[in-house]
Amino acid sequence: MRHITQAYLDGAFVPTLGTDVMDVINPATEQKIGTARLGNRDDMRRAIDAARRAQSTFGRTTKSERIALLKRLQASVLARTDEIQDVTIEEYGGPVSRSKWVSQYASQCFGYAAQALESYELTRTVGEATVVMEPVGVAGLITPWNSTAGSICSKLASAIAAGCASVIKPSELSPIQTHVVTEALHDAGAPPGVFNVVTGRGNDVGAEITTNPAIAKISFTGSTPTGKAIMRAGIETMKRVSLALTGKSASVILDDADLARAIPAALNAGFQNSGQACIAGTRILVPRKRLADAAALVKAAVSALRVGDPRDPATAIGPMVNQHQYDRVQYFIRRGREEGATLVVGGEGRPEGLKKGYFVKPTVFADVRNDMEIAREEIFGPVLAMIGYENEEEAVKIANDSIYGLQAYVFSTKAERARAVASRLEAGTVSINGVKVEPLAPFGGLKHSGIGREFGTFGLEAFLEPKTIVSV
Repeated sequence: MRHITQAYLDGAFVPTLGTDVMDVINPATEQKIGTARLGNRDDMRRAIDAARRAQSTFGRTTKSERIALLKRLQASVLARTDEIQDVTIEEYGGPVSRSKWVSQYASQCFGYAAQALESYELTRTVGEATVVMEPVGVAGLITPWNSTAGSICSKLASAIAAGCASVIKPSELSPIQTHVVTEALHDAGAPPGVFNVVTGRGNDVGAEITTNPAIAKISFTGSTPTGKAIMRAGIETMKRVSLALTGKSASVILDDADLARAIPAALNAGFQNSGQACIAGTRILVPRKRLADAAALVKAAVSALRVGDPRDPATAIGPMVNQHQYDRVQYFIRRGREEGATLVVGGEGRPEGLKKGYFVKPTVFADVRNDMEIAREEIFGPVLAMIGYENEEEAVKIANDSIYGLQAYVFSTKAERARAVASRLEAGTVSINGVKVEPLAPFGGLKHSGIGREFGTFGLEAFLEPKTIVSV
């Protein structure tokens, strides 16, 4: 049983001033595994003050000094990889394969940021002017619950590379993961105040970040409604804002695709991270003449998926993060049937044999229209919608008929054709014939899926401002 009672301020773990105590529940067992005393606005004000003091010095550090710090952070987080994996399984319910990947990625973020900074020219000549890329100032980093270690480390890595001291507000649903990651970051010996961590709720800790004039930049990952609220609050103090938001990604299976390969790959894209992923390919677009064959393959593949104990290496899908998320997913499964979609596999309730835990049957609907709620809304669970189309033109039209544009997938046996279709899809990232992440390439969305980019050079520049110096 763990009891989290501290925030991380000015280089040290200190008791939180907040008095709101929440239970931490293992979503696979519904058993209490700890408590967390959440921070409040006063805790975040202390964090911002520490970051502001650190910024005056850290913002003037050299490229080599920042790279050295990034490499120390990489080594420190790497040393705690196994523990990060274990608490991700215990607190979040992430299957071991996914949790292992996240724990390794967390340390790698700092190496990628060092690589991007190494080759980046902070000072350059433009015409007769000198342009200097300077840190924007104190950054507020707000991270989600579905990838705690990875989100904290990727955002912090870019901020440090740019020379920005930071305050971090992780989700209140992940206090144990946050504490372990923060302990690992502390071991790197960063100057006090360079990063500060306060776990708390959005309506107080998060609100302080969005309104405090000392915060110059906000990087947020989460839902579109929350992202809009952050933008509205931040405009009063002209904060720079990057938002990675909701997705409703399309997986376009072209008529030349090998269904025996494309269907398992599309299901992997849709069910990744137990469906609790903004980049999940939750709309599977299939040529109408091949829908029956595709549905048969889907039913067989999904029926064979292991749902259950996230510690079991054979488990493909773990529990939803909490009761609220479980109930949300159940609503959408009911809604799909009410709207007239055909249930291919899955349905309401827990999988057979599971009496405890927030487990959901992996569910796929066919005969879905793109105007149905299950095709428009991000469900954030293992629920997929199969949509038929007549030709390539209609497939592109359906894929783009969404207010979101975060990710898309294309499946084809013809590389040139797949790239041509990818170029027409309204999405920040398009992956061909499977799920692949390039951590040095920009990540972010179009339309209501966000503003700005993360990762690599683009993520670095999100925390920099250009200053032009011209002599007469």
